[in-house]
Amino acid sequence: MVRWRLVITAGLICAAAVGIAVWVIYARQFGHWLQVHTGTVNEPGPYYGFWSGLGSDLAEFGIICAIGTGVYQLVRKYNCHHPGCWRVGNHPAAGGQFSLCYRHHPDYQGKKPTHDLIQRMHSEHMDRQAAIHGKLDEVHQHLTARPAAANSVSGPGAPAAQAARSGNTQAGPGR
Repeated sequence: MVRWRLVITAGLICAAAVGIAVWVIYARQFGHWLQVHTGTVNEPGPYYGFWSGLGSDLAEFGIICAIGTGVYQLVRKYNCHHPGCWRVGNHPAAGGQFSLCYRHHPDYQGKKPTHDLIQRMHSEHMDRQAAIHGKLDEVHQHLTARPAAANSVSGPGAPAAQAARSGNTQAGPGR
């Protein structure tokens, strides 16, 4: 892979050098061609041809660039987050922080998910959800059982605490 990068880089450098050499040799003809086609020569006023020709297309170039940027951002949002991968990442990883393709997702180990793998992962997910809901129910039972035992508390702040628990906000002497 590194060797191909080196060959491609060397080829691009050589192509750029040849392009610059050709441009320098034919600079006069290229300059005249560029002046005629951009509209900066043989017109009634300075740069009239440019603004009524190529210059009038600057807004269209801006619109095309904006559309291209939007498409790039859309592709970037939905492709695999593994560096250099152009596949669509439709498998969430790390709690949804990353979107990976099946080749880079750690659960799939580079292979497309099979029916057995999908069933195993689904049952593991359901077990985790059941454990979470069981723990939440346990915490809920613990929290709802504690205030009932605390209602029988007496002391200096007991009437205010009982009034706050019952929803009465007018605790104190001005009842």
